Amino acid sequence: MESVANRIRLHRESLVDLKPLDLDPKLKKIYGKFSGDELLIINEFHQSRGFRKIHIEIAKFGPALEILHCVFFPDPRFDLPIFGVDVVSSLDAISAAIVDLSPVGDALPESIERSLSKLDFPNFKHVRKLPDWGDIFSNYVQFIRPDSNKEVELFKTLVDEFLNVLISTCSLTKQELPDSAITIERYARQKFYCLQQKRNDKTRNVLAKTFSPHWAEEYIDMVLFSCPDGYLDHSI
Repeated sequence: MESVANRIRLHRESLVDLKPLDLDPKLKKIYGKFSGDELLIINEFHQSRGFRKIHIEIAKFGPALEILHCVFFPDPRFDLPIFGVDVVSSLDAISAAIVDLSPVGDALPESIERSLSKLDFPNFKHVRKLPDWGDIFSNYVQFIRPDSNKEVELFKTLVDEFLNVLISTCSLTKQELPDSAITIERYARQKFYCLQQKRNDKTRNVLAKTFSPHWAEEYIDMVLFSCPDGYLDHSI
C-alpha cells in the first residue's frame, strides 16, 4: 500500500507551484475504533498549478486492513480530468484496486484520449463490476482484484502511466478565465463526480459506526469530496 502512495507522492512532487493546503490538525491524523480494531486515518492535502486539491488518504483498520484513497481534483480553469485511485489491502492480498482519469466534460480531452489509447493495458484475470453510480468513470477505468504479485505490479505501473499522462498534459495546458462558460461547466461536472462518489454507502457506514452519522457526513462532504459553491469566485 505504502509503495503505491509513495509513487503518487513522487509524481505529486513534480507539479509546478506545489504547496500544502491548510488542514485542521484534527483531520491530519484521526483515531477511532471499528468492530474492536483501532482505526487510523492519515490525510495529506496539496494544491498546485492545474489542481485545486490533491488528496492522499490512508486508513488502517487494526493490523489486517488498509485502504489507500487518492484524488487529484483539477483546477476547472484547466482542461484536465480527475485522477483517482483506491486500493483495499488485507494481510493476504489486495481485494480491490481501481484507477482512472475521469472526464469533467462530455469526453476526455483529446490529448489525454490519444495518450491513454496508446497504453498497453494488461489482461487482468479478475475484473470487478463498477457500482451503479460508475458513469463518472472513463472507458479506460481499471477496476480489478489482482490475482498475483505480477498483477499487483502491473496495476502499480498503470498508476504511474496514468499520472505521467495527466501531469505531462497539465504542463502544456493553458489556463482559462474562471468565469468562462467552459470553466463553469467543468466545475459543475466535478460537483457531479463528487455527488456520485458520495453514494458509496460502504464508506459512510464505516465512518458512521466508528464516529457518528453526522461526523461521517461532514467528513465525506468537507474532506473526501469537497466541491464548494463559490469556489470559482475566489479563483485567481
